[in-house]
Amino acid sequence: MTTVDPRITDFYTEYDEASRLHSTATGRLEFRRTQELLRRYLPPAPARVLDVGGGPGTHAGWLTEQGYEVLLLDPVPKHVEQARERAPRCVARLGDARDLDVEADTFDAVLLLGPLYHLPERGDRLAALREARRAAVPGGLVAAAGISRYSLMQDYTVSAGLPPELLAGEVSQVVRTGSYDGSRGFTVAHFHTAAELMREAGEAGLGAVRVHGIEGPGWAYVVAAGRCAGQDEAGALVADAMATARLADEHGVFHDASAHILVVGSA
Repeated sequence: MTTVDPRITDFYTEYDEASRLHSTATGRLEFRRTQELLRRYLPPAPARVLDVGGGPGTHAGWLTEQGYEVLLLDPVPKHVEQARERAPRCVARLGDARDLDVEADTFDAVLLLGPLYHLPERGDRLAALREARRAAVPGGLVAAAGISRYSLMQDYTVSAGLPPELLAGEVSQVVRTGSYDGSRGFTVAHFHTAAELMREAGEAGLGAVRVHGIEGPGWAYVVAAGRCAGQDEAGALVADAMATARLADEHGVFHDASAHILVVGSA
């Protein structure tokens, strides 16, 4: 039986993940673009969806409202309770992405929109992706998200307070290796490049792998506007950021400039 790093469960027990994708302009940008991309690939409802690491039910909510049959698994008890409240039509229970308590060839789509960046060991990430492939029906959709290797550098830059020691320390460490120790404002994590995330998906056995930058290159400007002018002003930029994200994706550029990267493939 696998165990989840207690630093992760402790972080999310305290952190308000339930409101993150709705309380800020960048959160809304991430949510809307993720939703837009998933709709492009999901089979029509009523398909069976496994939402691995589904958190407080943010995506399970709209999926079930559109008629999908959703099983949500998450290792954080608080998230499972919140998912049952926020998405009452889904089934939510505790689970670990690396060892899914589900039968093989069961789900039309498997989502891993959170687990991979909380698995710092590459072997664990591959195990999670292989478990997703096992749970999906042959040819079914597997969609997995990662945090961009360069997002920390962008985020700290627009914070208007990037001291030299921070740039030379944890920011440089993440850019070089992708590894983050959770020492400041987040928990232990791995930050991907788009190419790395695609390689891992392919090595896990997924076929027809495609990659998308979720927020596109404009997300850092939305962050800066929110910090300097307020969320109302930043919210006005979301539609433009969505448009530039689509344009960048269409031409296959700037995947790594997004805060989050999405890969999709077939089981």
